[in-house]
Amino acid sequence: MGMPARVFALAFGVVMTAGCGSKADGSAGTPLASSSAASSALAAQKSEDEVPPADKTGGFDGKRAYAHVEKQVAFGPRPSGSAAIGKLQEYIQSELTSYGCKVDVDSFSADTPAGRLPMKNIVAKIPGDKRGIIILATHYDTKRIENFVGADDGASSTGVMLEMARLLCPKRGNYAVWITFFDGEEAVNLNWKDPDNRYGSKQMAAKMAMSGEIKKIKAFLLADIVGTRPLRFKREADSTKWLVDLVWGVADKLGYNNVFLEESSGATDDHDSFLNRNVPALDVIDFEAYPGGNLYYWHTTQDTLDKISPKSLAITGHVFLESVKQLQAK
Repeated sequence: MGMPARVFALAFGVVMTAGCGSKADGSAGTPLASSSAASSALAAQKSEDEVPPADKTGGFDGKRAYAHVEKQVAFGPRPSGSAAIGKLQEYIQSELTSYGCKVDVDSFSADTPAGRLPMKNIVAKIPGDKRGIIILATHYDTKRIENFVGADDGASSTGVMLEMARLLCPKRGNYAVWITFFDGEEAVNLNWKDPDNRYGSKQMAAKMAMSGEIKKIKAFLLADIVGTRPLRFKREADSTKWLVDLVWGVADKLGYNNVFLEESSGATDDHDSFLNRNVPALDVIDFEAYPGGNLYYWHTTQDTLDKISPKSLAITGHVFLESVKQLQAK
């Protein structure tokens, strides 16, 4: 996930100040107090990470989604054009094929500040009975930072979409569903500055505009940074209002109004490539990269597997599944 440099500076500042482990008065505290605090923290985390069973989340298995995150992180840093992202591309395609998905791969090259890089958009295409396409999307590349494995920024939403594919590929609805894995969302340079970002989504939007298929898109739903503990989604300010209302209404009915909040904030992300072409689109993203926010680890080497909650993945997947059902009925 790429955002303005202003926000990155805030996030980085939190990382630097969070490195102090001693108390404000310089004392270390008593062993008993430390042990008690640690026990309380572990108990709180266990409660926060209690994964709802799949039969309570429409079949979506948060543990399976988490296993996909774990697999991605094991490949190491996965910036566009790297050997590691090549392994991930093979993994994504293999998983989708094993679910019975029809897989379409768009291999293209993009001119970047690091030179011309090979990239791939991978799309699982589920046919429908009527004219219309519902697109679910994620990006699977990681920021070009040394030792950055992007457990939340890239891997969490990709894990969710792989689990979505397992559930949706065997089904046929009124409208086609395309589950899309974008390459090249992250800027190659440190700072997010056009045109150095969203290479994959720009490529797909442009191709669909040229073919005329973009007019068939009923809704574009993007997931990005969805494994956070605790999970808090705000309404993305530039997203299409009726679509945000639909997804947030689903979340409310499912009992997740403590996760899908009524506050709003802005984010620049892959959905903009489609919003800019008048496609109804939204971004479901937990991005609180400011002092006291969740993402003190955003775009740092601290974005590791321990930051990811299978429960957060399960909640996200449940809401996306039910939102697709609502869209299929429209």
